[in-house]
Amino acid sequence: MAKPRAIVKRRKTVRNIRKITRTMQLIATARFQAAFNRAMATKPYTRELAALVRALAQAAGDVQHPLMRTPETVRRCDLLIITSNRGLCGGYNTGILRCALAELEKLEREQVAVDVRMAGKKGAGYFRFLRRPLAESITHVGDPPRFEQVEPIANALMERFQKDETQAAYVAYMQFISAGQQRPVVMPLLPLAQEAETAEAPAEPAATRVTLQYEFSPEPRELLDELLPATVRTRLFQCFTDALVSEHTARMVAMKAATDAAGDMIRSLTQQYNRARQTQITMELLDIVGGANALA
Repeated sequence: MAKPRAIVKRRKTVRNIRKITRTMQLIATARFQAAFNRAMATKPYTRELAALVRALAQAAGDVQHPLMRTPETVRRCDLLIITSNRGLCGGYNTGILRCALAELEKLEREQVAVDVRMAGKKGAGYFRFLRRPLAESITHVGDPPRFEQVEPIANALMERFQKDETQAAYVAYMQFISAGQQRPVVMPLLPLAQEAETAEAPAEPAATRVTLQYEFSPEPRELLDELLPATVRTRLFQCFTDALVSEHTARMVAMKAATDAAGDMIRSLTQQYNRARQTQITMELLDIVGGANALA
């Protein structure tokens, strides 16, 4: 059994760690609330814009647009992976990277060349450890992400797609469903299929769907030239905001678990200290009694 002094020193260390994890939990909770409000505020715009573009494309008929072009064969694609810049968030990055690697291996089996673009220092470090090449490492997106930081990323993906340098673009990130559920997903970003249904804009049942008549001003192609790039930018921005909310949720849960574990360890160390102290007192009493008997 350890000496009481060593147990007291260790218990003091664990108490200091519990103060740190408790503080980090409170910070993550405050940041989660701010990020949650921000993500929920942007969802209606993203959903309604996607619904408007889908309805416009259907009403316009045979209008073609480069961002809606579905290639016959996919030879090369972009895979954007969104991870965190900081750690201490449990299995957040692990879940995203596992999902992204599964998609990457699937594309490689289909003989599709993949340009991996990594957003976040943790993912970039993991790919360096695996000795996998990165086409781009993105570390300038802040907390919280701003639209002007995400817009150049979306513009670069669209430019490569329109020049036929790539035939598809995917985003791997942690989708925020609720405070108790987050799910790593790989979302197709390009091409924008005319009949595609997204999680942000689910289709209405056929029985309740209403056919609307549109009068276009300006022409449908000119409208799509504005709305389709805006759709890609807003969907990518929504991915970043969802990822941030999920990151703060994971960090909040991880720090609460660490705080609870530290409390359990403190109680265990207190019990060990009491037993060690009682043993020490008993031994001292035995020494005194033995000495008294020797003098008698």
